[in-house]
Amino acid sequence: MALVARRAAVPSARSSARPAFARAAPRRSVVVRAEAGAVNDDTFKAVVLESSVPVLVDFWAPWCGPCRIIAPVVDEIAGEYKDKLKCVKLNTDESPNVASEYGIRSIPTIMVFKGGKKCETIIGAVPKATIVQTVEKYLN
Repeated sequence: MALVARRAAVPSARSSARPAFARAAPRRSVVVRAEAGAVNDDTFKAVVLESSVPVLVDFWAPWCGPCRIIAPVVDEIAGEYKDKLKCVKLNTDESPNVASEYGIRSIPTIMVFKGGKKCETIIGAVPKATIVQTVEKYLN
């Protein structure tokens, strides 16, 4: 009768020396519901300038870190003001004509339009309260 040596299931010193944050965590998919719609060079006039309600336009690009930070804030505002305010996002890489027409030099840039006219501009990733305060002025 032959004896078979079995290796005990003991973690090696190397694996136990790794910090907890370095261990691979299971991937979970996250579903994010975007409230703000998309607009581009072709649809900007109809969606923004001809709107019967004020419009918040978020000028952004996918490579922009601050744009990704502010995106959920814009989506929250779109959900909270959905009956009084239209919120849209314009990708400046895909729609350079509108971005150029409105002098977008830095992103994120948020503009508020009312009655087809640009009313106010906010540049940079600002707190939600700043955006809300600006939007509130044009809701009447």
